Amino acid sequence: MKRKLSILNGSLAACMFFSFASNACLTNEVESNDTESNANTQLCSNTTIAGSLSRNDTDWFSFEVTQVGPIEVSLEHNTNDDFDWALYQETGSAVAEGATSNVPETGSYSAQSTGTYYVKVTRYSGTGWYDLTVNFGEGSNTGGGSGSGDCGYSSRPAKPGSLQAYLQGGSADSCNTLTADQGAVLLMGGGSDVDQAFSNRVANHVGSGADVVVLRTSGTDAYNDYLLNLMNADSVETLIIDTRNKANDDYVDWAIRSAEFVWIAGGDQSDYLNQWQGTKVQTAVQHVFDKGGVVGGTSAGMALMANSVYDPDGVAGAVSDEVVTDFCHETLNFSSRFIDVPVLNNSLTDTHFQERDRMGRAIVSLGHHSNQYFSIAASEATSLFIDASGTGVVDGSNEVYIFKETANTQRVTLQCGSPVNYQNINRVKLLPGDNYNVVSHAHNGMQLDVSINGNNNNFYSPINPY
Repeated sequence: MKRKLSILNGSLAACMFFSFASNACLTNEVESNDTESNANTQLCSNTTIAGSLSRNDTDWFSFEVTQVGPIEVSLEHNTNDDFDWALYQETGSAVAEGATSNVPETGSYSAQSTGTYYVKVTRYSGTGWYDLTVNFGEGSNTGGGSGSGDCGYSSRPAKPGSLQAYLQGGSADSCNTLTADQGAVLLMGGGSDVDQAFSNRVANHVGSGADVVVLRTSGTDAYNDYLLNLMNADSVETLIIDTRNKANDDYVDWAIRSAEFVWIAGGDQSDYLNQWQGTKVQTAVQHVFDKGGVVGGTSAGMALMANSVYDPDGVAGAVSDEVVTDFCHETLNFSSRFIDVPVLNNSLTDTHFQERDRMGRAIVSLGHHSNQYFSIAASEATSLFIDASGTGVVDGSNEVYIFKETANTQRVTLQCGSPVNYQNINRVKLLPGDNYNVVSHAHNGMQLDVSINGNNNNFYSPINPY
């Protein structure tokens, strides 16, 4: 049976290392590096090394740690193979190992001393390619951040072995300057991401060289390279937080709090609430917003930004032509807010909007709340970036819709067991480049009054309210 990642103690003979003539970062394994005395040198932090293992092959690499703190190792390889790694100091036995059957094989060690460290890559089964990436303290950040690596949050805690965390960029805090109480929020409707929302809106708010954290309960680190380049970020770290224990871990708390931008990926907002609400994740995300950073999400991540969160939690997602037939349809459930964004007080959200004809569900959802509420609904590949004044700007390919009641609105029939009859809800259609202030409700969009009558087959009035 394979071992789980472990921290080990003991002793090993002192190791010598082989030096390359070049000072450039190593990007490809060079044979023969089968022993520690012949280890490939010039391994740089956060620089991937492409290598391969054959039968009876072992690969050694050495690197210089100049700042105490976490050393994080990631070994990617073919899913049909089973490769392992072990981390050594200049003397002693392995201090950390990645020896499970996971792909990638990841783990970390909290270095308490500087000096030469070694990584050994071995095969448990299979042969072929691998990508080795090691993050460690080199004395300065690799991105554009201006800080010292502490910034008031102390050093990065050790990462628990059970946590899937994928860090790309600098491992220290970049210390970007933010303005407290000037936090902003990014709402995205799902589907394709909106490049301009990240490269212009978020990057302009938090500055170059910021630290970014991506939160999800499942999935990959696909956002890392994308956001690192779009935002000229110091680092992007994806955290897979799928249990409440992980959501209360000090490493997770530190990674989120020290970031300038927190992005919640698409997924299942009910799962997010079940695992994160009332934990350190929730308070850490709030901290980022309160200190003047940006928080936001796409699809399920956007749902979490609302004052009242649509939360199916174990039942099928609400569908427009079903919920209009019964005001209290079983699929319409709501939970209290996950994050306190003052300009989004009394707000609802919806996503994948025009593509999945969710106008009926958005309007019926509005009827479940007081007449002070309003709803923000985004179609796919479209976003709304809202600053601390409440001013929002649309980017992307499609539309954002805002719904609210006016003096003309009539709640004719909004009762359980009966079809919905809800008349003259104000609809504002916003296209890319349009603005909407969610506090004053001033805008330059296109207005229309929309009605719902669930007694009719064509329950929208006008027939095409989009």
